[in-house]
Amino acid sequence: MATENYYQVGRIVNTHGVRGEVKVMATTDFPEKRFKVGQPLFVQLGSRYQELTIKSHRRQQQMHLLTFTGYDNLDQVLPLKTHLIYVTEAEQHHLAPGEYYYRDIVGLTVVEQTTGAEIGVVKEILAPGANDVWVIQRPKQADLLLPYLKSVVLKIDLAAKRAYVEVPAGLDD
Repeated sequence: MATENYYQVGRIVNTHGVRGEVKVMATTDFPEKRFKVGQPLFVQLGSRYQELTIKSHRRQQQMHLLTFTGYDNLDQVLPLKTHLIYVTEAEQHHLAPGEYYYRDIVGLTVVEQTTGAEIGVVKEILAPGANDVWVIQRPKQADLLLPYLKSVVLKIDLAAKRAYVEVPAGLDD
């Protein structure tokens, strides 16, 4: 039997009310698709993944409020609090050429395009606003915060696990 791959799309951060609603912080670029009524989601309970079907979805500021089929009260959803939620590989959104999942970028070695010098490794990606920011972990130096812009990130080679960049003047002082 083939093992299913699961990908994180959010975290249940709290319960909401007494009718089985949970607050979810999304970690996906596609919350409207991921949290659509009828969509399956999964939580890891011990060594197995439990499937949940979305019964309702609404927004409240930056949070998504969800209910699940068969979970109608606070006592039923309380054990789900703080759990990560996942989709299966089959439910993954297909990306256009030149688009990447965070999991594809984290771990890449970042190389200065003109000199060929290795800068460091992408340790995480921040999404503060207009564009993502790569956090580059460098040996014996502070992390470098690199904006994900076409003028900065010139080429991504997933096969070689490398990203080629041009660090803007003054960014690394």
